[in-house]
Amino acid sequence: MVKNIMNTKNLVVSFVAIVMALFIVATVSAIDITDITVDGINTIANPALVAGETVTVKVYFTAELDEDLSEVVVKVELGDNSVKTSKFDIEDGESYRKVLNIKVPYDFDDDELSTKLDFEVTIEGEDSDGDEVEEEFSTELTVQRPSYNVDIKPIHVPSSVEAGETFSVDVVVENDGYNDLDDLYITARIPELDVEEIFYIGDLTTVDDDDSTLHKRLTLKVPYDAKAGEYTLEVEVSNEEATIMNAIVVVTENSLPNQVIKTDTGLIIINPTDKMAVYTVVAESPASVSERTVIVEDGSSKEVTVTANTAEEFTVSVFSADGKLVSTVTFSESETVNQIQSPIVIMTVVLAIVFLVLLVVLIVLITKKPEKTDEFGESYY
Repeated sequence: MVKNIMNTKNLVVSFVAIVMALFIVATVSAIDITDITVDGINTIANPALVAGETVTVKVYFTAELDEDLSEVVVKVELGDNSVKTSKFDIEDGESYRKVLNIKVPYDFDDDELSTKLDFEVTIEGEDSDGDEVEEEFSTELTVQRPSYNVDIKPIHVPSSVEAGETFSVDVVVENDGYNDLDDLYITARIPELDVEEIFYIGDLTTVDDDDSTLHKRLTLKVPYDAKAGEYTLEVEVSNEEATIMNAIVVVTENSLPNQVIKTDTGLIIINPTDKMAVYTVVAESPASVSERTVIVEDGSSKEVTVTANTAEEFTVSVFSADGKLVSTVTFSESETVNQIQSPIVIMTVVLAIVFLVLLVVLIVLITKKPEKTDEFGESYY
């Protein structure tokens, strides 16, 4: 009987101890995380994520303390990436939801198609005494490679390229996806110079194979008329399933002479290329040119005479065979070009000259004194 009483007392003491412990825990835990979803899937269901994508994390929680909290921050960590909210206040007994967007890291071993990453949610705040209050949730989430994904490693080009020069572009392409990539193409372009080339590179297998990476050397030619400066070179790798683009700056120099040089009598057109070139020369009315269509052999030049019947400023434009403007030259009033005068003007000038000559002759005749003559009488003997 005594033994039963002692057992009963022990049970009561144990029960009271458990209740007290639960009470203490409930008192210490000021924030209760009630639910966490990733892209709408509860973390209990172990949602599978795709590397490189941005996912939405929603955190639901309730304040369970006999006072309000301030300076509250919700932080989400996924692998090496982390995001957090700005600071806010919560009131005791109320429920809250915070939404955060986080990018899924691309953190795999070379032969892995999927991996596990640590996922952690932390809620921190301060009570009225300035003491820190914190609640944490952690688990692991599965992250797998995208079904189809191709990656372009850093692009290598010469430090500078001369206008008219063909240069090499070294590209390393890697299949970072879950599946093989078939029939890949590389497009290299410099949009500002209207330069583009397309190359076929074939197939790339998945990451667990030696054929998942490919090095390709491309060639592009800078136009002869490219101005010195910096241009953006775009490299795009694509097939039916995936597309990716990377870019790099190409420095272009141009030590070639100007293709159009102005002279006292017109223009000199220079063809610095290695092929024959055809140009169209257009003079602003009322000026004219000796040749409208000018053929210049490779590496040579040709002179075009410009004639004008005006003393006012005018321009002469030179176009390439594809209609692009090569140069525009302006002749000002002070510069000399071959002048065409109208017949009336020419006759007026001639008559003026004749008049001046006659006037000079007349003046000479009038002002000329008559010569004295000696008179000799006749003598008779």
